[in-house]
Amino acid sequence: MPELRKDPVVGRWVIISTERARRPSDVAGEPVRPTGQHCVFCEGDEARTPPEVLAGRPGGSPANGPGWAYRVVPNKFPALRIEGDIEPAGEGLFDRMNGVGAHEVVIETPRHDGSLATLPQEAVTDVLVACRDRILDLKKDPRFEYILIFKNHGEAAGASLEHPHSQLIATPIIPIMVAEELSGAARYFEMKERCVWCDIVRQESRARRRLVLQGDGFVALAPFAPRLPFETWILPTRHRASFEEAGVEELRGLAGLLGEFLRRMNRVLHDPPYNFMLHTAPLREPPGESYHWHLEVIPKLTKVAGFEWGSGFYINPVPPEDAAEALRAPSG
Repeated sequence: MPELRKDPVVGRWVIISTERARRPSDVAGEPVRPTGQHCVFCEGDEARTPPEVLAGRPGGSPANGPGWAYRVVPNKFPALRIEGDIEPAGEGLFDRMNGVGAHEVVIETPRHDGSLATLPQEAVTDVLVACRDRILDLKKDPRFEYILIFKNHGEAAGASLEHPHSQLIATPIIPIMVAEELSGAARYFEMKERCVWCDIVRQESRARRRLVLQGDGFVALAPFAPRLPFETWILPTRHRASFEEAGVEELRGLAGLLGEFLRRMNRVLHDPPYNFMLHTAPLREPPGESYHWHLEVIPKLTKVAGFEWGSGFYINPVPPEDAAEALRAPSG
C-alpha cells in the first residue's frame, strides 16, 4: 500500500508510492558527462567573466588571470542587481519592490572535467570557505535579508554551463521555503524546547535505517518524508543556526563528508544531474536555538507534474530506507 508521511519540520505530507517502488538502480537518469573542452569558466578565459570578487591563488598570481584554484565572480546575467535602493510599493492589494540583490558564481576548479566529487578534500574545503566568506561580506549590506547558495549540476538540473560551479543569490526578503522552515522549527522549539533538526540527527543516528554517512561533525541522512528519490540532508551534529559561523576545520569535515556522499551517489545512480541548496539562518534576526543550517541534495531522477503542482503532494517511488541502504553499501 502507498504511505503518506509528514515532514516533522514544515508539516508537508508526501506520498511514498510503494506500488510504484523500484530498485534504486532503476531510477537512474541520463548521466552527466562533460562534453566540451573549454568554456568561459576555464583557466585562461578570465577576461570573459566579470572581474573576480574573490579567488584562491596559491602562487600569488595577479587577479583576473590564470593561476587560480577557485574564483568567485558576479553573474554576467544576474537574477537580481546589486545597484539601487529597495523601494517597496503597492498596486492595490499587490506588492512590489526593486529587484535589488547580488548574484555571484563560485567557479569551483579550473578543470572543466572536475567536480566536487573528484576534487581533493582541501580543494572542496577552500570552496566552502569561499562561500562562507562571501556570506560574511555580503552580510554587511543592510539591504539583504537572506543569502542562498545552490548548485545546478547537469542540464536536467538547470545548469547552463557544464564547468563545475555553484551560485549565490542575496535577496532583500526571506525565501518562502526558508520561512516555512523557520516557522516550523519555532513551533517545535516552543513545544519541546529542543531543535527539531538536533532531534532528527539524534534519532536517525541511533536508528540508522535512514543514516547514510557520519563523521567529522556531520551526518548525511535520507529524510523521513523525502519529496523526491534519494533526497539527502547533510547536517552538522553540533547545533548551529548560521553556516557562516563555521570555522575552517568544521568546513573541512563537511568537505570530506560531502565529497564521499557525492561519490556514493554517482556510483549508485550513475552520475546523475542534481541540485543542492544550503539553508541557513536569515542575516538580520538569527533564530538561535530553534534553527539548524543544513545542505539539501536532490538528484534529478523524476519529473514534478500536474498532481504535485496542483496539490503540493510529492510522489516518491523510492522509500528513503531503500535509498539510504543503497548509498551505505560498499563499492564493488
